[in-house]
Amino acid sequence: MSTRPLSAPQPFAPAHEADSFASGSGPLDDWLKRHARHNEAEGGSRTFVMCEGTRVVGYYSLAAGSVLAGVATGRVRRNMPNPVPIVLLGRLAVDRAWQGRGLGGDLLRDAVLRALSAGETIGVRALLVHAISPAAQAFYQRHGFRPSPLEPLTLMVTLAEAKRMAMGGA
Repeated sequence: MSTRPLSAPQPFAPAHEADSFASGSGPLDDWLKRHARHNEAEGGSRTFVMCEGTRVVGYYSLAAGSVLAGVATGRVRRNMPNPVPIVLLGRLAVDRAWQGRGLGGDLLRDAVLRALSAGETIGVRALLVHAISPAAQAFYQRHGFRPSPLEPLTLMVTLAEAKRMAMGGA
């Protein structure tokens, strides 16, 4: 790892090198290396990367989605149609060499800001994530996400709550 500055999160592009990315989670590493570019090309999701030079050191993906009201938290489903429109934070990972430096929080904040921007154009009630592990679940809960009453590894936050979080509020 060098001391070269990291880029701000940016759209995943052909010039970005992901082959050496290793977060410690095989499914997250594999998705970036094998599926992110295809999903990008087909419109299934958008992936944003943080890089050292052209080497990816962290990423997340976003997609449009919905959640059944019965799976949603009370705040998310209140006064909403069924299903509830959401932005799905499909994946978020940081390379092992960069873990413990706050990059996960930085990537999450950027994802929230992009979800808020989408919410200004289309109807979106919440940001939702399917945590890959109890450790990931704890990370999202520290950032204000609440677990589904039916699926504890599915966590969500209303865009209004996410905006307060992104702006440094309670």
